[in-house]
Amino acid sequence: MTNPSDADVTIDSRGATCPGPLMDLIGRVKTLDPGTTVALRTSERNSTTDVPAWLDEAGHDLVEIDEGDDEWTIYLEVT
Repeated sequence: MTNPSDADVTIDSRGATCPGPLMDLIGRVKTLDPGTTVALRTSERNSTTDVPAWLDEAGHDLVEIDEGDDEWTIYLEVT
């Protein structure tokens, strides 16, 4: 995936400080069905380590992390 529009759901957390993007993701994932792909857009660098760690604990799948200019898009699949 290279574009957030390729995901089923996009969460735009750009501008939120840590742990805001992770909290946005956790709140939304609880409402989603297994197999749903999510793009989390963030300007918080710590999300690139915090989110994968949480995904591993929660049992969801990290698809990829795209890095842009001062922002990242983290793609995942809800399991």
